[in-house]
Amino acid sequence: MDGGPATVLVVDDSRPKRYLLVSWLTRAGFATIEAENGAEALDRVEKDRIDLVVLDVRLPDVSGFEVCERIKEAHPAIPVIHVSAHAVDVVDRAQGLTRGADAYLAEPIEPEELVATAHAVLRYYQARQRAEQLAERLAALADATLEMHAASNFARLLEVAAAGAARIFRSPAAVIAETFDGDCLAGVAAGPDAPAGVVPWVVDDTGVPIGTTVRVDEPGNWGLVDWPADDTVTVGAARLREDRAPLYVVVPTATQTVRTPVLVQLAQATASAVEAQRSFDEEHRIAVTLQRSLLPQRLPEIAGLDLAVRYEPASARTEVGGDFYELVMLDGHLLMAVGDVAGHSLHAATVMAELRHAVRAYAVEGHQPGVILDRVNELMRTLLPNEQATLCLLLLHPGSGLVRLASAGHLPALISRAGRVEFVQHSAPLLGVRAPRPPDLEFVLPAGSTLVLYTDGLIERRDATIDDGLAALAVVAGRVDDDLDRFCERLLVELAPTEIHDDVAVVAVRRR
Repeated sequence: MDGGPATVLVVDDSRPKRYLLVSWLTRAGFATIEAENGAEALDRVEKDRIDLVVLDVRLPDVSGFEVCERIKEAHPAIPVIHVSAHAVDVVDRAQGLTRGADAYLAEPIEPEELVATAHAVLRYYQARQRAEQLAERLAALADATLEMHAASNFARLLEVAAAGAARIFRSPAAVIAETFDGDCLAGVAAGPDAPAGVVPWVVDDTGVPIGTTVRVDEPGNWGLVDWPADDTVTVGAARLREDRAPLYVVVPTATQTVRTPVLVQLAQATASAVEAQRSFDEEHRIAVTLQRSLLPQRLPEIAGLDLAVRYEPASARTEVGGDFYELVMLDGHLLMAVGDVAGHSLHAATVMAELRHAVRAYAVEGHQPGVILDRVNELMRTLLPNEQATLCLLLLHPGSGLVRLASAGHLPALISRAGRVEFVQHSAPLLGVRAPRPPDLEFVLPAGSTLVLYTDGLIERRDATIDDGLAALAVVAGRVDDDLDRFCERLLVELAPTEIHDDVAVVAVRRR
């Protein structure tokens, strides 16, 4: 009805009787449409917006009972009132109500009785429609809330929120929020079935209070989509804290009901998801900054050796990890190491920093790789008893190519030469565990060979075994680019997933 008069379809083959019914209903404020037989009535229901049908029981082509049944099958939300001057006994009335009619009036009918019955039936159906619409919108709101909290990043969150709002209200929708960096973005959807997108947008937040507010505004102030003509927009604004910019959900006003409960809940749910995303982005930024600040700022320049490193923190939707690497010259030898602290959190990044500094300190004292691991292990068991980590480190003499390597539960180093790939296996318990360790492994890195250390984020997949990952690495590493930086980049591009769920560190050294 959309706030206008209800439209009543009057179906009767008697023109005088139809005239009377139409006159009574029109004087009562209803809009009316007429049909003189069952076929025409069914056609009208399909083509016109009908709120109520007043239907004679006896029609020239098909019975009113059958017409009622067919209307209810196709449009169960359209109420039907039977009227009859002939089928007036209890059996007829019972049959009419049993086959779908909402009321049954036997002639003679008084105008007041017809109008009162029409109003009563419409009140019930309007209440039912509102309840069904609310239930449908709340279900869609629940789905949208889950999708928002599962969004992989801020832009995706806004896309999901705008698409969810468009589905909830069956209309265009826009959701505007400020990122952790202070950029204002808008997620927009032109309709419930249209793809959502994100565009920059600027909003004047002056005077928006803490809490959730709703206001009606001009569509021109929110020119993000083509809003319906001859309508305003309703803006739900949610502001959780004084130091946070508000979030806005914008939809056509015609979609809203009294007190706009679903719009308010959608704005609150979206603001909660945005706040969680902002907090995550803030923690992730701190952790990534910490990781990068604790890693080597530059690579040493060593005659006869090419060095390259690639380090990629986990994608924005996952917590940071504790991967680290080391490349430094000590007493004529290159110390090369890669490690991975168990867990993914800001705490893992701080543990990583402690281990890296311990490795450097023990290496400066002149210890061999195996001794360094033993001392780091004792340090962990004493000061960090609940932590575990893997580590592979080696000392390389640039002139002779002599390598002395020790590992603590880490993935095997890789040597690539002339298209052939070999994994350097050195099985040993990881750090944080009291267990005997094997002696250091010694070998010579031939001239022209490239040695690669890496962390598990490069090769581990949820849908594949570790052996599959190592096999894939062997294939990709069979060709080493002239530019060693390009080689490390290619390893990440061809092996790491688009959405990196774990930190990735790759360290490569080539002996010229």
